[in-house]
Amino acid sequence: MSKSENRLRLGVNIDHVATVRNARGGVTPDPVRAALLAQSAGADGITAHLREDRRHIRDADIERLMAALSIPLNFEMAATEEMHAIALRHAPHAVCIVPEKREERTTEGGLEVVKDAKRLTAFIAPLRDAGCRVSLFVAADAAQIDAAAEVGAEVVELHTGAYCDFHEAGQIGERDAELERLRAMSTHAHGLGLEVHAGHGLTFDSVPPIAAFPEVRELNIGHFLMGEAIFTGLPAAIAQMRSVMDTARR
Repeated sequence: MSKSENRLRLGVNIDHVATVRNARGGVTPDPVRAALLAQSAGADGITAHLREDRRHIRDADIERLMAALSIPLNFEMAATEEMHAIALRHAPHAVCIVPEKREERTTEGGLEVVKDAKRLTAFIAPLRDAGCRVSLFVAADAAQIDAAAEVGAEVVELHTGAYCDFHEAGQIGERDAELERLRAMSTHAHGLGLEVHAGHGLTFDSVPPIAAFPEVRELNIGHFLMGEAIFTGLPAAIAQMRSVMDTARR
């Protein structure tokens, strides 16, 4: 593998800039401005999750992001008819299908692919025909990953939330066990021909072991970077995350 092929991509999720904006109901801070700052600071892509309840990213944000960005937009969404139509209208570079509950604070767990395989197969095909790379956000579970390959996904994004929670709580045994599951399932997914991404809850401290997995091609990180940006600025936070990832990769 060449040096360029081994480079780990960083996708920056801007949802929580919109969360702060919406808390006051105005137009600032602007998530599109954050996306452009991230792009200038070296992000390889921008992730935005248009939720059914529009709690953070809004439809107009997606319109503006599509017009403004020169790096790929990863459009996160639930597998609903409404979101399907929006994705087909915009045809972003990537679509990541995630589970979504109205009452959750953030995405909990991975997508249930096995039980919903027939519907997801029909849901994914038109997106791929429109030129979107389709990713499924899944737990580190072989059955779900196998099903992701079968329904036509090109990418799986492994949910790192449990690993990060154990890391933050100092539960070393549980953390290491979850890390091994993620490592094994990265290898498993890669063996099926899927591109492997990972994300959820990653920080400067927790990212190195995940970044070191050779099969992982991209990490998607948002909430932590936006929190760090309050103290250091967004370009500095992205630069530090990029440095930590690159060091771990080497």
